[in-house]
This record gives sequence, structure tokens and C-alpha cells, in this order.
Amino acid sequence: MIRSRRPRWGSTAGLLGLVLVLAGCAAAPVADVPATAADIHAASIVLDAHADIVLPETSAQYLGADGRSKVAVDKLRTGNVGAVVMAAAVGPGPRTAAGDAAARDEVDRKLAALESLVAEHSQTLTIATTAAAVREARAAGRIALIPGFQNARALGGDLDALNELYAAGVRVFALNHIGHNDYADSSRPNFDGATGTYEPAEEHGGLSELGRAAVQRINDLGAVLDVSQSSRVATLSMVAASRAPVIASHSNARSLSAVSRNLSDAELDAIADQGGVVHVVAFGAYLIDYSDPELLRQIREVRVGAGLPAAYAYPYELYWEIKDPDAKRAFLTTMRDLIGPGSVQRMVDHVDYLVQRMGIDHVGIGSDFNHGGGVDGFREADEALNITGELLRRGYSAGDIARIWGGNFLRVLDAAAAAAEATR
Repeated sequence: MIRSRRPRWGSTAGLLGLVLVLAGCAAAPVADVPATAADIHAASIVLDAHADIVLPETSAQYLGADGRSKVAVDKLRTGNVGAVVMAAAVGPGPRTAAGDAAARDEVDRKLAALESLVAEHSQTLTIATTAAAVREARAAGRIALIPGFQNARALGGDLDALNELYAAGVRVFALNHIGHNDYADSSRPNFDGATGTYEPAEEHGGLSELGRAAVQRINDLGAVLDVSQSSRVATLSMVAASRAPVIASHSNARSLSAVSRNLSDAELDAIADQGGVVHVVAFGAYLIDYSDPELLRQIREVRVGAGLPAAYAYPYELYWEIKDPDAKRAFLTTMRDLIGPGSVQRMVDHVDYLVQRMGIDHVGIGSDFNHGGGVDGFREADEALNITGELLRRGYSAGDIARIWGGNFLRVLDAAAAAAEATR
């Protein structure tokens, strides 16, 4: 059932077997999960490829039901999560010197918050910048946090800022969020509230010259390039330009859920052929099937009723343009009731599709916790075992599950470092 494509960048040697079960790290029991799932889960390096770093001003709507981070230390422990890529992500903003500076300040504050979190929980957490460090942390019974970065508008047009962030520990770099920037085109062009119009679908034809130089600099540093949030043309351009495998840290299959944030078959094939990994994201709007015309009609009706454009890249788009807090809350609640919260089962539908399309060595999991991620059965990190249980029910072996949860990402992290070393 599961085919395995041979990546251009070598074998999947590394952490593809099972690791020792660590004292104190066993996951809490979850109803209806086969007994062997807990053993497989505890013996794998469970790695979440994308969660956001929380600041004091982070909106409560992105946090857990208890008002805390969805990847809080106790939740990671309960879910037996061994590693998380913690992204210093910034959203859209003015493309001005002041806007760039504000974005960089946000990135710096988030990285400082991550350092403070690790210092506060030094017996449990550690910053990891290599695949070997992740494995060592696991062997020592600690949880590895891998710093990430998202949205090149925070670079201010200065490629040396990539070096600064790498020196600060960042090992995963994504050029895009909502809105095009000076480096690359976004899968979700920005909306101009003043004119009521979107940016053009493409500004740079994928990558600008500055963006191509950024890809090369990321390769030179030995970091991982993340194509999530980039446009189709930008993603294909990044794959073609990169000397190392790339990842999509939190994206799904567009063939199953037709929104612009998801990846087309052409993108999936290109990433797999290069040896990269696509991480299925726990976000309901990127999981559901949009083929029902009646559902599409109702989505448009809800949007127009809230004063938003009928056209959209994903159903919730532009909710932030609703100024009245009660109206905003009503829109989000109504839309969520309409499209549903998503589920572990639907996540694994996407896993199945990616495995069949790309091969077992090219699929992972990225929650997008603390920025909208969370589905029934995997609302926070403490429920990670439910993913393993569903994978096991679908017929995946212990080795397959170890690849999907962490082995594939760690292989790419190793490959990025090796590709840089080969040119030095």
C-alpha cells in the first residue's frame, strides 16, 4: 500500500528505527487507542514541525482552553512530544522601513521569549540546532525546541540578517506569511482594506532576485528552507533554486482541500523528488473537502453577511477586518460551525494521500499550534498520541510512524547541514 520514493539527497538513514522509552515520558492513556500505539509513540521521536512562539500579547483565541500555550511544557510531556520547531513568525504589515523594523523587533522578542522559556525549564527543555542535538535531548529525557523563522519582511532587505538569525539558533526559515514581500510571493495575497482589493496573484513571478539570493544564503548556512505559505510558483522556484531538500512545515494536499494555502500535486512531486518533506497541518479549513457547491454557497453567504468579500483564499480570510469584537466572534463561530473543526481522521486522510503520492519518506506532522492549529482529537500537544493511534489503525508500521513523526524531518535537517558543508 505504501510506496517509498528514493530521495535525490540520499537514504533515510538516521533516526528511522525506534528509540528507547524514556522514564517519565510515557503518554497519558487515550480512549480507544490500541495498546501498542502508546509503545510506538513513546519509542518514536515525536516532532512537531511548526508551532508559534507565544508573547504576552498573543490573542487568547490562538491559545489553549486554559489560556496557555498549546505546547506548554506539561502538555508536551503528557503528549510525549520530543521536539517542536518553534517559529518566530510575523504576520502582514506595511512594506516600509518602519514596518520592517517592527517585524524584526517582533522576531527578536519571540526568540528572546523562547530563550527565557528554556531557561525557566532548563531541566526539561533545551534548544537544539542539529539533528544530533535532538536525538541527544531525547536520550537525556529532555524536549528539544528548534528555533524557526517566518516572513522575510522582517529581514528588511538585508541578507546578513539571515546570518544573525542563524547565529541566534534559527534552523528553519520560511520566506512568506500572508502577503507578498520583497523576497517571494505568498499563497495568500494581502488585502488592502482602504481600496477593498487584493494584491496581484504574483508580484515576482515566484521569487525576486533578492529571494533567490536568500535561498542560496539559507543553503550556505546549512539551515532548512520552509515553503509553507509561499505561492505555487514561488514554491516550485524555491525547490528548483535550493541545493538541499526543503520542507513545508504546515501544509496539506490541495487535491483533498482546495485552498491556496495547500500544495498542488506538482508541488508535492517536486518536493519529494528533491528529498523534502511535507508536514500535514492540524487546521480545519485546510483539511475539509470543498467540492460541495452548497457548502461553497453557504461559506460565501456567511462572508458577505459579515461584510467580507465573497471571494477568499480560505473561509476565515480577512476576519481581522471585522472591527466590532462581537461581530468578529459571531463570524468565526458561525464559520467554524459550518466547516467544522477538522479531525485527526481527516488529518490522516491527508497523510494517506501524501504517502501515496510522495512516498513514506516525505511526510510529517506540523500542528500550527498557537496560531489557529488544533482539531478534534489533536487540539493541543497533550493529545499527540491520537495521531499515532490513527496511523496505526490505517496500517502504518512502527517504522513508518517513526518516519512520519520525526525521522523524515531530522533527515532533512541533516541533509541541509551536509549540503552546506559540501560547498565550504
